[in-house]
Amino acid sequence: MLGARNTPNSTERADAHSASELYVEQGLTMNSTVHLHSRQQVGTVDSRVFGGFLEHMGRAVYEGVYEPGCRHADEHGCRTDVLAALKRLDMTAMRYPGGNFASGYHWIDGIGPKNKRPTVRELAWQSIESNQFGTDEYIALCRRMGWTPMLTVNLGTGTPEEARNWVEYCNCPGGTRYADMRIANGSREPHAVKLWCLGNEMDGKWQLGHVPADQYAIRAQQAAKMMKDTDRAIEVVACGSCSTGIPTYMEWDRQVLEHLGDMADYVSLHRYVGNQANDTADYLAVSNGIDRQIEEMDAVCRFVQARRKSKKRAYLCFDEWNVWYKNMQMDGAGKEAPHLIEEAYNLEDALVVAGFLHSFVRHADCVKIANLAQIVNVIAPILTRCDDMLIQSIFYPFEMFARRRQGTALRVAVDGPHYEGKTNGRVAFVDASAILNKRKLQVFVTHRGLDRAMDLTVDLANASIGEIESAEIVAGNDPKVANSYENPSAVCAREFGELTVQNGKVKCQLPPLSFVAITLTLE
Repeated sequence: MLGARNTPNSTERADAHSASELYVEQGLTMNSTVHLHSRQQVGTVDSRVFGGFLEHMGRAVYEGVYEPGCRHADEHGCRTDVLAALKRLDMTAMRYPGGNFASGYHWIDGIGPKNKRPTVRELAWQSIESNQFGTDEYIALCRRMGWTPMLTVNLGTGTPEEARNWVEYCNCPGGTRYADMRIANGSREPHAVKLWCLGNEMDGKWQLGHVPADQYAIRAQQAAKMMKDTDRAIEVVACGSCSTGIPTYMEWDRQVLEHLGDMADYVSLHRYVGNQANDTADYLAVSNGIDRQIEEMDAVCRFVQARRKSKKRAYLCFDEWNVWYKNMQMDGAGKEAPHLIEEAYNLEDALVVAGFLHSFVRHADCVKIANLAQIVNVIAPILTRCDDMLIQSIFYPFEMFARRRQGTALRVAVDGPHYEGKTNGRVAFVDASAILNKRKLQVFVTHRGLDRAMDLTVDLANASIGEIESAEIVAGNDPKVANSYENPSAVCAREFGELTVQNGKVKCQLPPLSFVAITLTLE
């Protein structure tokens, strides 16, 4: 990160750009070195960075994780094929029930006997909501899947008191009204939900109940106070700026954090990216913007902390992130489980998803939670069609990272050729991150080159690499290639055996448009 993020002067930009062009013109293989040092540490990688998001939108819940009529349904009505695929991703914090949906959702509609739950018109996505899947079904699914529950309260059309009541329902022992409701509904032991989001995208004019920052801050402070008085063990996520392009970006966050003070444990960030210009090189450089967004928002948190002279720092919760730009259908037309934003993902999208994860790992000191939006059907790594299921390209980089996520993030310096993206700026052809876990070194590398291989060296300056324990790669010649029900393995992870250890360093050649994850043992 250090080498790649240094701001070059105009001469350096020209030289770097000319050098990369020369490689292409002469048809030469490029060379890059990933420099690491075990004592150059960023921070412990929080497992909650590998979380997901399940919203009552489109077919994410119904016909996604929950479809009692499917031949794959278990005794709880959940699809075993989908859950088995999700198990491979080993997700952690699972955000629910929204999203925009949360700003019109009243949690009490989704509890109790299913035949008594109301069917309602849902306004965020203009859909019909049956409430057949609610709080207790979600918690039960989290327990079976090993997910950390993460609930978003309604601060749009709801009230701070309604949010407090939900905390009591979920977290308090019996003997009071809402806790006794939970017991009557079959859960004697508290659900113990620790993570709570104080609304969703309240800075967005499209949001039900949208208000200016000062008014949201009052509402959020009132809710946080009552929620934490109900259960002092919970952590809350304040709504931050939902887009870097919104006029109130960062100023909204400053006002909210200053008003909430030490009650805010985290502030949220959202980011969706796409290749609208059909420029693959520029699209793959979007990690510049992700790094910048994280660093700007962390700067706001640090500024507020310093201004308040507080010992407590709010950390970042990137609770919505993904590729999304092809399918913009968001009107459910009054249907139940309509097909909404069911994005088809290709190879270049998978490499961009890897870029998000690189950035989260490189900023392990401030990014503590992140939620891939979403997990099934709606801009998701998994699609369903009747009884069939398809794993999409973006599934594989997430799985490759998740298998190797434990440990401490190391600072990364990349020495090699760069190129200039049209809108995203100058980037190295190689994007990288690394995690050290005792005597294991996990290295993640994306080669953004379109048509030239990259000779790669991984150099851990103060230690020797002993052997290669495992390595996987996602790669292809066509950035637009995508999986389909007819060809489900067009883009997938495979073993990568083209690595050697020479003089304590790893050497390999990366094909163009590739992402590799490598597990190494140190001598």
